Amino acid sequence: MTAKNREPYQQAYYPPVPTRVTRYMRTSIVWQLYRFIVINLKILKLMMKAHTH
Repeated sequence: MTAKNREPYQQAYYPPVPTRVTRYMRTSIVWQLYRFIVINLKILKLMMKAHTH
């Protein structure tokens, strides 16, 4: 039984690091509030379509 990969700590073992933009989007209250409103408007639009037919 031989192991193909004997090198520890290769790049493949580490998770990808988020970019600055990704970190901003995850932590910005303004961006999250904007996305919350957009998603809720989409859901509201979908509900209005379902109730009119």
